[in-house]
Amino acid sequence: MANYFNAQYPSIEDLRAKAKKRTPNFAFEYLDGGCNEDINLYKNTSDIRKIQLEPRYLQNYHTATTTTKLFGKEYSAPFGISPVGLQGLMWPNSPEILAKAAFEHNIPFILSTVTTMSIERASELTQGNAWFQLYNPVEDEVRNDILKRAEAAACPVLVLLCDVPTFGYRPRDIRNGLALPPKMSVKNILQILGKPAWALNTLKHGVPTFETLKPYTPEGLNLKQLGKFMDKTFSGKLNAEKIKPIRDKWKGKLVLKGVSAPRDVEDAIKMGFDGVILSNHGGRQLDAAQSTISTLPNIAEKYGDKIEIMMDSGLRSGPDIARTMAAGAKFTFMGRSFMYGAAALGNKGGDHTITMLKTQFKQVMDQLCCENVEDLKGHLIKNSLAEL
Repeated sequence: MANYFNAQYPSIEDLRAKAKKRTPNFAFEYLDGGCNEDINLYKNTSDIRKIQLEPRYLQNYHTATTTTKLFGKEYSAPFGISPVGLQGLMWPNSPEILAKAAFEHNIPFILSTVTTMSIERASELTQGNAWFQLYNPVEDEVRNDILKRAEAAACPVLVLLCDVPTFGYRPRDIRNGLALPPKMSVKNILQILGKPAWALNTLKHGVPTFETLKPYTPEGLNLKQLGKFMDKTFSGKLNAEKIKPIRDKWKGKLVLKGVSAPRDVEDAIKMGFDGVILSNHGGRQLDAAQSTISTLPNIAEKYGDKIEIMMDSGLRSGPDIARTMAAGAKFTFMGRSFMYGAAALGNKGGDHTITMLKTQFKQVMDQLCCENVEDLKGHLIKNSLAEL
């Protein structure tokens, strides 16, 4: 197993700072920003860090085991890589970098419908272990064909995204010309010239495109036409009527991503989902929403024995993972953190970031004298939840 670690970048913040230096501003801000005033972007992380954990120093303790079983498969740690759109724009070839690293470290990798690597390539790199996130198409024919491809690629888990009924209002992307339809300005071109490593890697790997969607995209579209096509073809809206045929067709595990309200989790159970990922899209969709962690303890207590409860949005460290697990999550996912790693360290970025987070997480468990991941709940200081 790979376990590369670069001591110059021992935290996600170090990777973020390096990524910012290596990436054109328009691409970095697309990755880094939230929506509107970024209130929920920062609240996601700050609320996680209100959670406190209690060590048990005098109990009979040996060593921590970070392995975690989810949907019948044992993973090496209780975290995975969230789906991220347009990854190749933020760092060339980054989805391949992260998929390879996830497979080598035995953690889940979720491929987004709108990223820059195909379902088939993700399956090849992970030997059929990549999860796939479906951004719901308007046309049933397109949906059914994507599901057939995901099944042929042996994807074990299908993730349905439900928190994008509309595009988030993101001021940075609007200023940079990255709102749909996208455009390339003189300012953006000058930014590219100032980041030679990004530019050379883009030349090497080619202009990023929506690889999974190529069979459904008319040839010869310019950027403006492509933006209109995407807006027309993928609504992002889900309801019981749209979910039922997907549940009927999909034979693997089915997960709903983007819920935060208890009633949505209850509906997901009724609709036959196997798991939910509590998420607010990393603060990129609704600035007036609750932080993701604030809803987790109640949902986990009410529904944790009926459906697998996972969470993303706001996690940036091993202690954040431990806090979230202690608050009731069965598993956690991160998107930006891994993208910072890929942009900062290129081909080594995925390996480094996973190694670092595993080291941080195990240190927390050892410090708490907690031998098993599922026992983290017993170290939660419950009074700290009152601050959420």
